[in-house]
Amino acid sequence: MKLLRTIALDPSDTFVFDPAAVSGEWAVSGAFRFCDQDPATLSGKQRVAFRSGFLGVQSWGWSTLVQIVPATQDDCRGVIELLAGRLVDRFGAPDMATARAAAEEEVAFAQSLCTYPISSLIAVHRSASNGEVREAFRRLQLREGQGHGKAFSFMEVEDDAGPDSDFHLADLGQEPRHR
Repeated sequence: MKLLRTIALDPSDTFVFDPAAVSGEWAVSGAFRFCDQDPATLSGKQRVAFRSGFLGVQSWGWSTLVQIVPATQDDCRGVIELLAGRLVDRFGAPDMATARAAAEEEVAFAQSLCTYPISSLIAVHRSASNGEVREAFRRLQLREGQGHGKAFSFMEVEDDAGPDSDFHLADLGQEPRHR
């Protein structure tokens, strides 16, 4: 079994997110955090979190990247229970049973992103159009012979799918360009 953990390759998340996730915590997509907001009205750090953040389950903070890691059934159950608790405490879920069902869906979705090898890094790009939120996920590939180091010194983007073919990691924190 595999799950997602937040990873910080440099301190940039602490500048662009409020709050930033703690490196190494369990993560889910987190798009649900914006279900009651109009993405067009978001600005600043909220807009960056919407566009490019994974949600750290424990800190309720955001991370630009997550890493696919091995996990046990106990890890999975723990993430579900932790997320369910956060959904009650921080998101107003009516009870633990309802929150647990939602948490199971979120964790199952996170697991569906773990089709790549252990240690693969994943980035997200969210957009909203006609009232729908779309998420595009990219696997970031280490250049041959490189280990985890500085974010922009070793990665190449492997285009896995999606309509945003000109997606660039360096552009995640910038306002959209208009042509």
